[in-house]
Amino acid sequence: MITQKPKFEAIAPTFGNSFTYQKFDESKLNKNYEWHYHPEIELVYVNGGSGKRQVGSHISYYTDGELILIGSNLPHCGLTDRLTGNTNETVIQMKLDFLGNDFFNIPEMRKIQALFEVANGGISFSGKTKKKIGEKIEVLEYQTDFQRLLSILNILNELANSKETKLLNAEGFSLATDVKDNDRINVVFNHVKNNFKEDITLEEMANMANMTIPSFCRYFKKITNKTFVQFVNEYRLVHASKLLAEKPLSITEVCFECGFNNFSHFNKSFKTFTGQNPSEYRNQLKAIIS
Repeated sequence: MITQKPKFEAIAPTFGNSFTYQKFDESKLNKNYEWHYHPEIELVYVNGGSGKRQVGSHISYYTDGELILIGSNLPHCGLTDRLTGNTNETVIQMKLDFLGNDFFNIPEMRKIQALFEVANGGISFSGKTKKKIGEKIEVLEYQTDFQRLLSILNILNELANSKETKLLNAEGFSLATDVKDNDRINVVFNHVKNNFKEDITLEEMANMANMTIPSFCRYFKKITNKTFVQFVNEYRLVHASKLLAEKPLSITEVCFECGFNNFSHFNKSFKTFTGQNPSEYRNQLKAIIS
C-alpha cells in the first residue's frame, strides 16, 4: 500500500517580487494536486471547468470554474488536473506580512485584515464577484510589477467587500500551528485521497498516525469537527457527484466506483449530503448545462 508523505510547500517569491504569481494552462499544468500546506495565503482563479474542491476538512464539487481564497497553513489540494476541463488557472501566493509587518494594520486595510482572518476557513466566491475578479486576475499577466502589486491590493479590497461568499470550513478546522500536527493530519488526508475506493479501517489509520484507535478518533474529531467515517463518506460522495456530472455510468456503477458497497446506503447518504437522490442530481445538472 502506498502512503504519500504530507507535503509542506516552500514558496519563494518570484525574483524581485514580494509575492508569487503563476499561470497554468494545458501546456503547463499545475501538478500540485496532493494535500499540502504553506504559511502563504493563496488566491486561486480557475477559468471554467469543474472538479473537486478540497480545503481543510471540507470537500465539495465545483462547476463553471472557481475563485477561492485559502488561509495560511490550511491544508488543501490543487483544484485542477488534466481532466477538469478549465481554460487556465491563476495562482497568487503571499505571506501575511508581504508588505511589511504593520501594513495591514493601518485603518485603510482593516477590511482586508478581516478577510485574511476569515480565509483561515477557506472562502469560495461566486456570481459577479467570480467573473469580475477572475478577469482582473487574468489581466495581471500583462502588467508591470508595480501595477500588479496595486492590482492585487485592489482585488483583495473588492473581495473583502463582496457578499457573494461561501465559507468552506464553516464548522471550523482547528489545526494547531504545530508542524507535527499538520504533518499528521496530512498523512491521513493523503491516504484517504488515494484509497477512498477501498475499505479504510480505523485500525490502519490509527497505526499510521501512531495512536490508539480511541485517541485517533478523538484527535480527528477535534481537528476536523467530523468523525473519520463521516469524512471518508463525504469524500466518496463528492467523487460520486463528479462521476454523475462527467461520466456516462449508471448510478449503480457510480455507487461501487466511489467506494460504497451498498446501493441503498449510497442513495440515502447521497440525498442527505446533496438534498437530492443521484438521478435527480444528474438530471438537474443536465438541465443547467443544456
